[in-house]
Amino acid sequence: MPSDDSTRTIGKRFAFIAWIAIFGVLYLFFDSYLGRQQNPNQRVQSWTEGNTAVVELQQNRAGHYLANGTINGYDVSFLLDTGATQVAIPGRLENRLGVTRGQRVQVRTASGIATAYQTEIDVLTFGEIRLYNVAATIVPDYDSSHILLGMSALRALEFTQRDGVLTIRQ
Repeated sequence: MPSDDSTRTIGKRFAFIAWIAIFGVLYLFFDSYLGRQQNPNQRVQSWTEGNTAVVELQQNRAGHYLANGTINGYDVSFLLDTGATQVAIPGRLENRLGVTRGQRVQVRTASGIATAYQTEIDVLTFGEIRLYNVAATIVPDYDSSHILLGMSALRALEFTQRDGVLTIRQ
């Protein structure tokens, strides 16, 4: 028959493991919840109407439109920015996305003037929308996990906004 001390030790270990499991489940739940709050378009709502590709994006809590998509077949997260002249790629993502630095240029950012490099994206997608040979810049000092989806991509699309939903057509 086990002693009281060994029973208490086993009970304490079980309680410790149970608390760790509870905290793990709570972490996973809230991490997923907060991710959906930041980017409610992790699974882009998209369909085709005849020859027209349609994407609907939900506005996030900050009033921005984010959408998951791809650049040259690699998964990315886009932040739509009609104030950006071109698609802006953070420098740390350039190798992974298969883009190469071209001519050096100066760009105006929210933080001031920055050095960037012209490049071209072979294929950019989100939902059913597919864009080819899109002008972009690689901005080495742009420290973000999002690609700014600027007007070099957006000018080829038609979009309307109503009640926190952005509808984009190609």
